[in-house]
Amino acid sequence: MEIKPFSEKQLRLMTWWCHNSPDRQYDAVICDGAVRSGKTFCMSLSFVLWAHASFQNTAFAFCAKTILSLRRNVIAPLLPALRQFGFSCCEKLSQNYVDISCRGRTNRFYLFGGKDEGSAALIQGITLAGVLLDEAALMPRSFVEQALARCSVEGSRFWFNCNPEHPYHWFYREWILQAKPKNALYLHFTMEDNPALSPRIRKRYEALYSGAFYQRFVEGKWVSANGLVYPMFSHERHLFEQYHTYSEYYISCDYGTVNPTSMGLWGNDNGCWERLREYYYDARKNQRLKTDEEHYEALCELAGELPVKAVIVDPSAASFLECIRRHEKFLVKKADNDVLSGIRRVSDALREGKIKFHLSCQDTIREFSMYAWESQRSRDAPKKEYDHAMDDIRYFVSTVLHRQEEPFFFLALAER
Repeated sequence: MEIKPFSEKQLRLMTWWCHNSPDRQYDAVICDGAVRSGKTFCMSLSFVLWAHASFQNTAFAFCAKTILSLRRNVIAPLLPALRQFGFSCCEKLSQNYVDISCRGRTNRFYLFGGKDEGSAALIQGITLAGVLLDEAALMPRSFVEQALARCSVEGSRFWFNCNPEHPYHWFYREWILQAKPKNALYLHFTMEDNPALSPRIRKRYEALYSGAFYQRFVEGKWVSANGLVYPMFSHERHLFEQYHTYSEYYISCDYGTVNPTSMGLWGNDNGCWERLREYYYDARKNQRLKTDEEHYEALCELAGELPVKAVIVDPSAASFLECIRRHEKFLVKKADNDVLSGIRRVSDALREGKIKFHLSCQDTIREFSMYAWESQRSRDAPKKEYDHAMDDIRYFVSTVLHRQEEPFFFLALAER
């Protein structure tokens, strides 16, 4: 692994805890800002160096939204770098910890995922000398506060990093705006703070986002989302008329009783997923509710004779999921229903040209032109209207397209 020289801000993050640093009096460090600015790698490396300079035979914790994302985004790039610096790293995958040793000192680093309110119970009871919270803004407040409460060892410190969310997010208001009274060092990063990021790679990331996501992930600003959810959707770029040859097929479904039911048939054309046709039934408009069996008949008609690999369904649609299973014709999977992450993934897929829509999918086209952010200040949320095709598209992208790409994910240190 090639480790390039650090920038001035990265070096400050690396050394803020050192005895000769002007920042050594702080109890915590908070880093936010643009993606790929180097803050995650520098913070995790600094965290381990501080732990070994200050303690031995002591417990620490790395935390992220999930242990999978923690291993992928933090641990995977960190351990090779530590070994390159002379550390010995022994990872216990089944027990979710890493023992890290150097020059006769060993410390244990536990791995925790804070995906929901119940996750706080996972970290209760342990005593820590320090905790690093990767993407702190994506974790529930109860988990973050429970993790901090575990740090009762004398000399313990907190380490936070995140990309910006909306300006009324609890972490922004409670920690970033309150950094000084909480005795926390606050460092704001941009892509320019990562000298290992080439101009070409920087331009690529700048082209990936638009609207609020551009302001957050490229400019590093805590801003509210507003306007259309998918302003990058274009009739010229994302609609097609002629069908192609497809290697595999899926169907995605957002199920409703009174609300509309939306299903889309997807085909894979050399890595570009095309929505070939759709089923959209609005019970209010038609003044008649349909049964699960009637929707299942529509599903079969949508699939035709094609070898559909799986049907991706809204996880809350228990009765329809069971209906599909009972007929034993299709493999059925519950969709990944993380709304904001899903919207980001659909935005990326649209911008990268990885999803397209046949001209016959008129309800999808209509919803793209009307699906907008809620005009509320307290949180990011799309309006709960004109969102049924939008939801089934999000289910497909998060559950199929995103999952298929994930095993081939690799992390280049120069891009962090």
